[in-house]
Amino acid sequence: MPSKREQVLSAFFERLKTLPDIKALRNEPLPERVPNGGLVILRDGAPGEPSQTLSPPSYLWEHSATIEVVTAKDDAALDALLVAIGGIIAADRTLGGLCDFIQPGAPQTGETALDGAGPFKGAIVPVLLVYTSDDPLL
Repeated sequence: MPSKREQVLSAFFERLKTLPDIKALRNEPLPERVPNGGLVILRDGAPGEPSQTLSPPSYLWEHSATIEVVTAKDDAALDALLVAIGGIIAADRTLGGLCDFIQPGAPQTGETALDGAGPFKGAIVPVLLVYTSDDPLL
């Protein structure tokens, strides 16, 4: 059985994959081409140090992940993609009870270029995934 960390990250990634016309990747390098609809890449990040209770033992994690959002279109397309991601998160901030809470941060937007390609609009969205486990490795 996967760890609670992996269950939460996998469930969150599955939600990102439901974005229509968007390619979703997890921990992959930025590809040479950005699909027409756009691209999101979930970066697992780090769980940090947990808060711990002793009886019974439990660990509260505030896991910092990021979502890289890229579109070959204009600012409006990037904004629409960010709004869609926000809607997916807001629709179920607990991933069906698997997670205590998901909180996205403000996107850091910018423009980037890939070798041999034009500029792309992009954003890095920090995401805080709060969940509890019974063991730091599980």
